[in-house]
Amino acid sequence: MSLKFKNSKRIEGLDRNVWIEFTKLAADPSVVNLGQGLPDISPPSYVKEELSKVALIDSLNQYTRGFGHPPLVKALSSLYEKFYQKEINPNKEILVTVGAYGSLFNAIQGLIDEGDEVIIMIPFYDCYEPMVRMAGATPVFIPLRSKPVDGKKWSSSDWTLDPQELESKFNSKTKAIILNTPHNPIGKVYSKEELQVIADLCIKYDTLCISDEVYEWLVYTGNKHLKIATFPGMWERTVTIGSAGKTFSVTGWKLGWTIGPNHLIKHLQTVQQNTVYTCATPLQEALAQALWIDIKRMDDPECYFNSLPKELEVKRDRMVRLLESVGLKPIVPDGGYFIIADVSLLDADLSDMKNDEPYDYKFVKWMTKNKKLSAIPVSAFCNSESKPQFEKFVRFCFIKKDSTLDAAEEIIKAWSKPKS
Repeated sequence: MSLKFKNSKRIEGLDRNVWIEFTKLAADPSVVNLGQGLPDISPPSYVKEELSKVALIDSLNQYTRGFGHPPLVKALSSLYEKFYQKEINPNKEILVTVGAYGSLFNAIQGLIDEGDEVIIMIPFYDCYEPMVRMAGATPVFIPLRSKPVDGKKWSSSDWTLDPQELESKFNSKTKAIILNTPHNPIGKVYSKEELQVIADLCIKYDTLCISDEVYEWLVYTGNKHLKIATFPGMWERTVTIGSAGKTFSVTGWKLGWTIGPNHLIKHLQTVQQNTVYTCATPLQEALAQALWIDIKRMDDPECYFNSLPKELEVKRDRMVRLLESVGLKPIVPDGGYFIIADVSLLDADLSDMKNDEPYDYKFVKWMTKNKKLSAIPVSAFCNSESKPQFEKFVRFCFIKKDSTLDAAEEIIKAWSKPKS
């Protein structure tokens, strides 16, 4: 093959993707899918109804403003002004993108240069590292570490950063830090004190913060989601990412947004106008109308921002009991819709699996084939050096119908007894 047909260096070694690999495995209809974060619960009826109305309006089946449909950016500014307690310019400080992936890509391509360093916390959503590398920058990793847990449930809040270790990662080359709260896959909701440590370091070392907050509404009893952009000195150096898929359980809509000061957002706009240009008009219009419905009733239990976390907390607790019933010790998430657990105690004959893969990759492939239950290996959320630390963990998704969870429970309870 001609050398001219070879891949560009910017994507060298980035061809493997956990979602392509494991979604294909779970495509068999006989498999109970607790893998990819794909809700099989029904989105709110009014969200679907708004989309059906839009399709009948000819003008809304054409291009709209490239940086965000005007009614949508207006709705988003109205919503988030309540939390930032400041005016947000809908045209200059909000960018609507093709999902949170698009938001991350725009931010990293628009703000990160070759030779820069970007701090990433382990485990991390798997696209962070390749996106940083594609920009020509160097990812610098720091692990979340678990405190000793004796005689109580293992919580996502037990996983913390060491402040001194974190500061040691900052230097003159540090351009940005990527924060993810609530966290995927651990489910950690960063506390005010933890966010203040990060904010202080960003200010001290003049560093940007890319804050991935797609699970912002999915926070459980006793916890509160805080936006680092609202901390003193952080608005001007933070871009915050949100997601329609996670907000309204419509992942197929692939709409996300970025909020931040104009002096940062304008660079993300440059990337957008030279890549995807704009997002689907009907979806943006329907999302805008759905947001207005819930903006007007934010203090009402029926508001989806309030009702969904209550529904999911019940499902989370059910998954905790199920995993504990077979001798596992899951990490109880404070937010998000995933739960991870060390599965090495479950009987699994992996002798026929590839030896060059981490234990969790082999386990999930074996489980999908032999038990008809899918999950995601947690080492997929790690850099190569840290994979051994997490390779006994797998991630289960619990934003599922009760019938799906019933089927998963039947499989897990019928499993061989854990090893003594």
